[in-house]
Amino acid sequence: MKGKVALVDGATRGAGRAIAVELSRAGAFVYATGRSSRVSGPSDMGRPESIEETAELMRAAGGEGVPLRVDHSDVKAVEALIGTIERDRGRLDILVNDIFGGHPHAEWDKKLWEHDIGKGFTMLRNGVGTHLITCARAIPLLIKTGPGLIVEMTDGTSEYNRRFRRNVGFYYDLTKANVERITLGLAAELEELPIAAVAVTPGWMRSEQMLENFGVTESNWRAALADRPHFCISESPTFVARGIVALACDPQAKRWSGRVLSSADLGREYGVTDTDGSQPDCWRYTVEIEEKGLPADPTGYR
Repeated sequence: MKGKVALVDGATRGAGRAIAVELSRAGAFVYATGRSSRVSGPSDMGRPESIEETAELMRAAGGEGVPLRVDHSDVKAVEALIGTIERDRGRLDILVNDIFGGHPHAEWDKKLWEHDIGKGFTMLRNGVGTHLITCARAIPLLIKTGPGLIVEMTDGTSEYNRRFRRNVGFYYDLTKANVERITLGLAAELEELPIAAVAVTPGWMRSEQMLENFGVTESNWRAALADRPHFCISESPTFVARGIVALACDPQAKRWSGRVLSSADLGREYGVTDTDGSQPDCWRYTVEIEEKGLPADPTGYR
């Protein structure tokens, strides 16, 4: 990916961080953006990770890029970001929208009429509005550069999300459903242009917060299986990141435009694996094993 330029927003932690690292490892110059910074302090997520740490991981992987503190709900800030990319690099080949930041505002056990409306609208602004603003301002540079790739990060496959996602709260379900619709709309509007728009979902991802919640680390995550046996199907953020790198390297990526691909789909298509050499298929496992109340057993699913 030498010579390619990528913008990964929401790159402070989780999938966004891993995607920024793996794209830079593959040779792309990566602009990694987020709201949590050592200089300005944490975002409302209240997490310790910073965008500067992501840059350090990129450099440790032998990659190049810059970390920038950007609030993607601010149109002017996004315009300034795209202006910086065009001025400094002259092109944009890959856009990965991984912004959400909705967890502090989610009320998982609340129905629509019980959920705090202000918190719900903040989730929509963070998880939908930011994606729209960034696409609206970044796509002209992608078109100018061409060909290009837009990746909209979501949660859940198209088939899984066709049903209402119970026990996550009305606004969470609505936010993730909107991301798929954004992808569908972009694919239609970019149909005659060499820009692919694809939605990608990880499975049960071992993000920094997930590991912390379970009291484990990436090196001993299986210790959590005693209390949450279905965690056996979980995956590291690197799995989906490797899949996205492979997708970005595919000259025929436009064939996936408008689709929602899982990390497992990308793994099978491009032969990439998680850090342990497996290809966990969380969404198929969830439907065929966990939701049927069967004993936890990842055999045949990773």
